[in-house]
Amino acid sequence: MYATRVSRRVRAPRAAVYRTLLDPAAVAVWRVPDGMTAVVHAFDAREGGTFRVSLTYDDPRGVGKSGAHTDTCHGRFTRLVPDELIVETIEFETDDEALRGAMTLTTSLIEEDGVTEVVMVHEGVPDVVPRADNELGTRMSLDKLARLVEDEVEDPR
Repeated sequence: MYATRVSRRVRAPRAAVYRTLLDPAAVAVWRVPDGMTAVVHAFDAREGGTFRVSLTYDDPRGVGKSGAHTDTCHGRFTRLVPDELIVETIEFETDDEALRGAMTLTTSLIEEDGVTEVVMVHEGVPDVVPRADNELGTRMSLDKLARLVEDEVEDPR
């Protein structure tokens, strides 16, 4: 198992970023790498609350961890500090022993002059998940998060 750290600056206050991180409709938009779509099955954004999300490859040749073309995971919010920190425990739903086990995702928000640095640290990632894929997927997701939050801040309708 290994850990990765990926960060992205977002031109928005951390309160706006935090709200988006815990909004299930927004999660379905941003927390998915390019070439996949997301379905949020359950999402109880409170300490101790649980979630379940599936990511499905757009390309039918994509190989999923939980099914033919899908990665499904479930987890729990273990710590929430409003506008500062989100800690999640996540597990893939899979029969593959090499992919089993709890991972921890810690998201920290650091604001300076209206710009928020979002830092995501994945710990306990199974070795069979290529590190480069984990980092790339996280970067793609953070780019989508930035666009979503920055658009909302610029046009708050």
